[in-house]
Amino acid sequence: MSQQTAAGTGPLGRLDEVKLRSRPWAATLILVGGLVALALGIAVSVSFGAADIQLPVVWNAIFHFNPDITDHQIIRELRLPRVLGGVMIGASFAVAGAVMQGMTRNPLADSGLMGINSGAGFALALCFAFMPNLPFMSLILYSFVGAGAGAAIVYGVGSLAKGGLTPARLVLAGAALSALLSALSEGVALYYKIGQDLAFWYAGGIAGTKWFQLKIMFPWVFAAVLGAIALSRSITMLSLGDDVAKGLGQRTGLVKLAGALIVLVLAGSSVSVVGAVGFIGLIIPHLTRYLVGVDYRWIIPCSAVLGSLLVVLADLAARTIIPQHETPLGAVLALIGVPFFLYLARKERREL
Repeated sequence: MSQQTAAGTGPLGRLDEVKLRSRPWAATLILVGGLVALALGIAVSVSFGAADIQLPVVWNAIFHFNPDITDHQIIRELRLPRVLGGVMIGASFAVAGAVMQGMTRNPLADSGLMGINSGAGFALALCFAFMPNLPFMSLILYSFVGAGAGAAIVYGVGSLAKGGLTPARLVLAGAALSALLSALSEGVALYYKIGQDLAFWYAGGIAGTKWFQLKIMFPWVFAAVLGAIALSRSITMLSLGDDVAKGLGQRTGLVKLAGALIVLVLAGSSVSVVGAVGFIGLIIPHLTRYLVGVDYRWIIPCSAVLGSLLVVLADLAARTIIPQHETPLGAVLALIGVPFFLYLARKERREL
């Protein structure tokens, strides 16, 4: 063991390699700079819209709210919950993607590609069809169930193939299940005439976010992100391989179960608000690893900040691409995400 460690091939040697490949100074810059950029992005996003509002008015609406002023009402009731919803959703999908990629060692892992988002969306379609008056809290719980079922089916189908579960099989199983569940959701929408109710979730967007949704969603997201940060050291070890993690004393099964629950909470709650928005959990963790290294103690918090910033800026772009008409947030993110996914898929194929 000591010879392996000295050579850098044993568990402790691999852990030392992680420390060498980490860049805490870059992570600190990203956290500080990202939070400043996020604050500026929120301010610009709140002030921009069909009725342009000056930043001093935004400041007064937040800290000196006057219900008799129309601009204050617009900011407080429409724009602020929309932007804060984007912050939470961006952080949720980005952290979920980082946790999935670290645990599975699959660079293509993302809640949108693994059947989790489509599973949650199908559960929402069934809720709208058979239980149309459900409170939002119940919708979130059913989203969790749908997300868990989608993930279980994808992993089960991917594991049945000869040779076991591989990154390529996982992505193919996820893509197939996502297509099936999307088709079933559309069939339910047509048969029960709830297409208009589901259209928002198909396109993906945060325009209709309300304060009561944020109040229900925030404790779940906050607890799950804190849980991911608490689990980050174990996820770093898992990213080195199960054998290395076990050699360092990790209970890999328990860590994977906790990580899976965190991903389901983050993805399920986000889909219940924003709908079928993908690629955040694919793009942001890769960008973060490139900037800060391979230590998930830095990757997870930096992913949360960068994911929030991406959604806020993408939502702002969705309102400016076509003036007077709003482009779906999911379409804007897909313009970035699809080329990035194809690049990663081609890179993985060359490395096989």
